[in-house]
Amino acid sequence: MTATRRQVLRAGAGLGAALLLAACAKGNSAGGTLRVGALGRVSKLERDPHANLPNDSDFLITSLVYDALTVPGNNPNVVPRLASSWEPDAQHTRWSFTLAEGARFHDGSAVTVEDVVWSLRRLREVGGESKMPVSRPEDITADGSNRIVLQTTSPNTQIPLLVRLMTFTLKQGTTDFTKAVGTGPFTLESYRQGNARLVRNDQWYGPAPKLDAIEVSLFESVDALSNAAISGQIDLASNVGAIAGRTAEGRGDLQVVRRPNDIALALAMRTSDGPFADARVREALRLAVDRDAMVTQVYSGYGGVANDILGTGDPLYDKSIPQRTRDLTRARTLLADARFDTGRTYQLYTKAEAAGEVESAKLFATQAREAGVQLEVVVQESNTFYDQTWLKAPLYTVNWGTNDSTLFYAAKLMNSASNRNETAFHDAEFDAATTASLAAPTDADQAADSRALQRIQYDRGGYLVWGMGDGIDIASSRVRDLPTLGGFGRMQLERTWLA
Repeated sequence: MTATRRQVLRAGAGLGAALLLAACAKGNSAGGTLRVGALGRVSKLERDPHANLPNDSDFLITSLVYDALTVPGNNPNVVPRLASSWEPDAQHTRWSFTLAEGARFHDGSAVTVEDVVWSLRRLREVGGESKMPVSRPEDITADGSNRIVLQTTSPNTQIPLLVRLMTFTLKQGTTDFTKAVGTGPFTLESYRQGNARLVRNDQWYGPAPKLDAIEVSLFESVDALSNAAISGQIDLASNVGAIAGRTAEGRGDLQVVRRPNDIALALAMRTSDGPFADARVREALRLAVDRDAMVTQVYSGYGGVANDILGTGDPLYDKSIPQRTRDLTRARTLLADARFDTGRTYQLYTKAEAAGEVESAKLFATQAREAGVQLEVVVQESNTFYDQTWLKAPLYTVNWGTNDSTLFYAAKLMNSASNRNETAFHDAEFDAATTASLAAPTDADQAADSRALQRIQYDRGGYLVWGMGDGIDIASSRVRDLPTLGGFGRMQLERTWLA
């Protein structure tokens, strides 16, 4: 990589120019209809693009119908979409985004800065600062006829990354989301109970999509999704998991797409109070886990061990920190030193949300027993989990499917001020390192601050990150140019085509 991390965040202009040149050179599409299966539940259907979208099926539809300011890239990891370029001021508190030339809504009307400002302000009101990283809706303003400005209260070098994916633009004043009037590469032709048909948007400002249409089908279980792909009912099973990948391997009519470092099935240990508040107890649990066995059994070998730090795909990930390995003797000593009550049984809460999540909890409970920690695995329905357990319980599983950066996770999940602080981690030194990294004047400063916050997370944080799993898609051998990006980068199907 020749460009520095900081240059990438400033480099929207060149990337945007490339996108516009490609748009001007639209060619004939390959045609055909891609049949895609994605996980979801009818009880969780959501049409509002600014609301929480728990269904993969709805997120896929939304990501193809609407445009975000930026989207995931391979190298760099942030590339233009509705914003063709961006530039910060010297303090990284005022970010200017220039809108893509020729962007139009599906009804033919031009996208205006008023539409974008209204949409982003609405996202801030609906989704909070975790989805729109400014303190107030009023911090989002227009600057002329084709530029918007995001004003932050403190320096933040990560804004282009933080506005990926969810910054979908709607027509100003939209209240009926069933019509789905977006600006994206596909338009919504029909939608019923989570199943949709999308057709190519020939007026899209980007490179012409190659498919005529995409049909999205909702599946409520991984087994049903994988069986549909294996039997040929669909052309692509999105994020179907390792077991299905093993089943499909070796079949000439199918291909297995692996997206490395795609998902973390981790444990969140509450640090502020309760049975795991003592850092020695958390260290004992980290030493009790057999990471290789977890990767082999939960991910069917499609993955690798991790080291209790979120963001393994980050170029700034600190590989010099010693890899933890299983040490039951040391784990028992730490529990004894902390006077941990090994006569009690503790609840480990989980939910069948990500492939292998429940299995990971059960396997960990078996392993922890060998260190003297008795765990009862409690499987909850997802709604119950998020209403009663998430952010509250002493011990529960979490899953994260966007392997962005160590700083992203630090700011969003571990900073004292975060409303998604899953481990109730309040550490002044960690907060200071996070703030310093966000405001770092040079790449070297940012790297040093990143190493500091990773070391704190490793030593006394609240996560047990035992491994990273590959994202697994199963597709017909006819499908070409599928995205291989981790996380929600898999939703970018506009370059995919059928042979």
